Amino acid sequence: MEPADLRYHKEHEWVRVQGKQATLGISQFAQDALGDIVYIELPKVGTTVTAGQEIGEIESTKTTSMLYTPVSGTIVKINTELKDHPEVVNQDPYGKGWLAVVELSDPSQANALMTAAQYEAFLASQKK
Repeated sequence: MEPADLRYHKEHEWVRVQGKQATLGISQFAQDALGDIVYIELPKVGTTVTAGQEIGEIESTKTTSMLYTPVSGTIVKINTELKDHPEVVNQDPYGKGWLAVVELSDPSQANALMTAAQYEAFLASQKK
C-alpha cells in the first residue's frame, strides 16, 4: 500500500509537498524492481529543473535507471547520506531514502500527479 499523503509520477517517483517545497523519492515498486541499490547520482543543489526532466541516475546490482523530477523548481537540498549508503533507499524509500528537495516554481503542479489509489491502479494496469 502506497502512502496516501504522497503524489506519484508514471516513472515511479513520489513527491511529498510541504508548502512551497516538495521532497522527491522513488516508490516501493521502483526499489523492488531495481533490487539492491549500489549507487545514486543526484543533481547539484541550485539546479533548476523542469517536470519530467532527468535529474540523475540510480544503479543497482541488476540495472541502471534514470531519475526524473515530477515537479519544476530549484533543487534546494539533496540526501547526502545516500552517497555512502545508497541501500537506505531499499530499506526506507518513503522515509530516510528520500532523494532531493525542490523549491517549487508552481506548487499546484503536484495536483496533476497521481494519488496513491491512482498509482496503485496504474501499477495494476502495467502488469497486464
